[in-house]
Amino acid sequence: MKRLISSLLFALVVMSAGAQDGTVKTFSILGDSYSTFQGHVPEGNAIWYSAVPNGENDVTKVEQTWWYLFGESGEYRLLKNDSYSGSTICNTGYDRADYTDRSFITRMKRLVEGGETPDILFIFGATNDSWADAPIGELQYADWTSADLYRCLPAYCHMLDYLTSALPQTKIVCVINSELKYEIVDGIMKACDHYGTSYILLKDIEKIWGHPSILGMRQICDQLTGFLD
Repeated sequence: MKRLISSLLFALVVMSAGAQDGTVKTFSILGDSYSTFQGHVPEGNAIWYSAVPNGENDVTKVEQTWWYLFGESGEYRLLKNDSYSGSTICNTGYDRADYTDRSFITRMKRLVEGGETPDILFIFGATNDSWADAPIGELQYADWTSADLYRCLPAYCHMLDYLTSALPQTKIVCVINSELKYEIVDGIMKACDHYGTSYILLKDIEKIWGHPSILGMRQICDQLTGFLD
């Protein structure tokens, strides 16, 4: 009995020490449909993934999402997931609709309002800017007007400018989807270089109806894990 109690006490000490020295890191997500799942994003955010199959896509469990798999290792803990299906980085959406209510540059502010600051922030967007043919614009690092924020690249720069200032201790990782317009990908990489943020180009992700399948989710998780390692 004494040996059992001693073992339990030792385990508790090790767990406590692990929590204090930061071995479990926290992460948050600013994303679009790729990072949604019903009941796991803020109320009112549109979702693409749920327990009901969407088209032929086979992801029907939250445990199959890339971000759940990423946190499953025990090395990372999810803080916030502010993902919104169909959302664009800029304020221009599909059919030139005004997406100010759901754009990344609007929702980014919610990630820094109150609560714990994440060790890592994944920005997983620009897929819809590419698909919706939103105006791309040019890289712009200051003096944004309201009109500038209706274009993808100026809005992306504005987002990085805001988040790097608001979360100086957070490692920001921009996740760039495969099969996007070259001008958007090239612009994001250059913006990341300017602001000193990290980026990863996803490769060979299996998709069904344009969205990661179960295999695709695992591939995203594996590529992010390998990148951080």
